[in-house]
Amino acid sequence: MRKFLALLLVFGVASFNGAIQMFAQEAEASGFQTLKQKFIEGDWQFMSLVLICGILGLAFCIERIITLNIATTNTDKLMTRINDSLAAGDLEGAKEICKSTPGPTASVLYEGLKNADGGPEAVEKAIVSYGGVQMGLLEKGLVWISLFIAIAPMLGFMGTVIGMIQAFDRIQAVGDLSPSVVAGGIKVALLTTVFGLITAIILQIFYNYIVNKIDGIVGKMEESSIALVDVMADNKVFKNI
Repeated sequence: MRKFLALLLVFGVASFNGAIQMFAQEAEASGFQTLKQKFIEGDWQFMSLVLICGILGLAFCIERIITLNIATTNTDKLMTRINDSLAAGDLEGAKEICKSTPGPTASVLYEGLKNADGGPEAVEKAIVSYGGVQMGLLEKGLVWISLFIAIAPMLGFMGTVIGMIQAFDRIQAVGDLSPSVVAGGIKVALLTTVFGLITAIILQIFYNYIVNKIDGIVGKMEESSIALVDVMADNKVFKNI
C-alpha cells in the first residue's frame, strides 16, 4: 500500500510539473504572438524606428556590459601581489604583474609604478592623468544609450500624434463621429506609444546597471591608487626621499 501511494505521489508530482511546463510554454508562445501581432498592427514606419532604437541601444548595452565585466579586477589580490614584489625589491616584477592583469585598475597602477623614480608626487600625477583616460574609456557609448532612451518614447509620441491626426482626417472625410471611424487611428497611436515606452524602460534598466558597474570600478581604482602610494612608501621604493 505504501509503495502504491509513493508511486501515486511521484506520478502526481511529475504530472503537475509537466502541466506547469506546458502552461508556461503556451503562455510564452501566446505572449510572443500577441506582441508580434500588436507590432504589426501599429504603424510600421514609426514602429520600425522604435525597433531600430531598441536594437542599437541593446547592442551598445551588451558591448558595455561585456567590456566592464572583463575590466573588473580583484583589486585586493592585485595589491597583495604588487606588495609582495615591491617587498622583495622587484619593481619590474610589479610592473609585469600590472601589465599581465586586464582592466583599467591595473593599467593605472602600472602608470604609477612606471613613474616611481620621480617620487610620490610624480606617481600621483601619473595616476590622476591616466585615471581620467580610463574613465573616458569606461564611459564610452553611454551617450548613445542615453540618446536611444530619449528618442524611443519621442518616436512613440510622434506616432501617437500622427495617429490622432489620421483619426481626425477620417472624421472630416466621413463627416460622422463614430467609434469605428476613429478606432484604427487611435489604436495605432497608442501602440506606438506603448512600444516606445517599453523600449525606453528596458534600455534605462541596462543603463543604470552599467553606470553602477562603472562607479564600482572607479571606486576600486581610486582605492587602489591611494594604496599604491602607501605601499611604495612602505617598501622604500622612493629612494630619493
